[in-house]
Amino acid sequence: MFSRPSLIARGIAAATLATVAGAASPALSGAGDKAFFEQVSGQWKGPGEIVAGKYKGTKFTCDLTGEAADGTAGIKLDGHCRVGVFKQPMSAVITQAGKSYTGRFLDGADGKGLDIVSGNVAKDKVVVGINRKKLNGAMIARLQDPSTLNITISVKVEDTMVPVIGVRLSRELDNIAVGSIKK
Repeated sequence: MFSRPSLIARGIAAATLATVAGAASPALSGAGDKAFFEQVSGQWKGPGEIVAGKYKGTKFTCDLTGEAADGTAGIKLDGHCRVGVFKQPMSAVITQAGKSYTGRFLDGADGKGLDIVSGNVAKDKVVVGINRKKLNGAMIARLQDPSTLNITISVKVEDTMVPVIGVRLSRELDNIAVGSIKK
């Protein structure tokens, strides 16, 4: 059995995948997918909460950096999430594989992480299938605006998808110049 911090960290990790996860849809594959990953590249921070299950009500914060893949649609994510005094490193790699994507969070389902097994990228949203042994689920990440990414992780319970984690990430805007200069 996994410890509470380990289970919480795994759930948080699944949520953070949304900043990097994706898969092709026939209408938007290729350049559209690559553009989405470029949009979600960069520095993201924000709070999240486990909204269902044994650890319902557990709050956490994440600090993540995404970098678009070179030459193909995809992204690499590094950073951490914190639950109280527990800090969990986060990493993910997503790469295009034909008309879909493959990837892993941490060391994948064979280790302590998750596998990305399917997905779809639309203009401002990505939906991916996630898997770990008997756990099947989905992650939806919607770019609300250029500086806000909303993420929902759901797991399949019998024939129903049940939301279990919600995250709201924001970009660091301090380093972005705004306004104009007048003489």
